Amino acid sequence: MPDNAEKIESPDYQDLLNYFSKSDSAAPKPISHPDKEVNRIAKESERELRKAAVLLPVTRQHPDTGSNLVLTVRSENLKSHAGQISLPGGTQEDHDVDAVATALRESEEEIGLPPHHVEIIGKLGDLALPSGFFVTPIVGIIEPNLSFTPSPVEVADIFQVPLELVLNVAAYTHSTMVFNDKPHVILELKFEDYRIWGATAAILYHLATEVSSQIK
Repeated sequence: MPDNAEKIESPDYQDLLNYFSKSDSAAPKPISHPDKEVNRIAKESERELRKAAVLLPVTRQHPDTGSNLVLTVRSENLKSHAGQISLPGGTQEDHDVDAVATALRESEEEIGLPPHHVEIIGKLGDLALPSGFFVTPIVGIIEPNLSFTPSPVEVADIFQVPLELVLNVAAYTHSTMVFNDKPHVILELKFEDYRIWGATAAILYHLATEVSSQIK
């Protein structure tokens, strides 16, 4: 597990709301990869990266089911990141006024989530990816009883992870992945038979550490 993870109290839904409701005019802290080499490569190519955004759809707290985060499994037919677990989102288009518009549009396309069902509560810092994207994560609250329709082209499955697991920094582990014949450190979060890793895990771990930092 990441260093000192056991010393941090695990946050919950209310802690998430408190984090984004606090008055802070400072720009969100950029998200880092667990691998220093990946961070260096991403930083060097930052000016050339394409803007993108993802949505973290968090279900409103329910006395019976708690709160969950909605995630997708990408189709095996996609050219990039096939079969991986991801947040709904994609590349910013010319008609998108900002990152929020991109995240909402892509979420409707990928999982059938209408924009008017999402209450935006904030955003995280950007994440530069070696694959060529500069991703802005947007956090939104949705009702717990919504039904989703996966895009037959992009999404193979839609599932929900307990928010308290996502916000528990002790639940994340480091592992090694070989990319371009070089070993790189990645973060992982496991839930049932799902393995969340890569950029998605980096975003979620960043959220967990940021929310945890306010309740120490």
